[in-house]
Amino acid sequence: MRRAYLAVSIDHRPHLESVIQTLQNCLKKYSINLFVFVDHYHFSSKEEEKMMQTAMMEIDRSDILIAEVSVKAIGVGLEAGYAAAKNKPVWYLRNRASSHSSTVSGIASERIFYRDEQDLSDQLAGFIPKYH
Repeated sequence: MRRAYLAVSIDHRPHLESVIQTLQNCLKKYSINLFVFVDHYHFSSKEEEKMMQTAMMEIDRSDILIAEVSVKAIGVGLEAGYAAAKNKPVWYLRNRASSHSSTVSGIASERIFYRDEQDLSDQLAGFIPKYH
């Protein structure tokens, strides 16, 4: 089974439950497992090196990186940049009402600007098969 790493702001994570559920459901149809880093690991403010080493290890284990940038977060940009440097496809994902992130968009293989979960699902169905 393929694996997609979701890079998302830890502070914004609770507000994205329905978006993450939509991603999981869409990816599962194509045998792609969604790995949400912030759901699996928690680090103290003194564990920065361990956190980044763990994030890079998990990105290395993944086939795709999905960067949810509806709320800009430096960590998400770092994760996306690392994945791009490892030649992994980066999917740029944000709500249409949110501001644009030109740095992450600039390295993205796919760009999704969604209105709601149904719109997100429809757009994902249009290109996920080529990553299956």
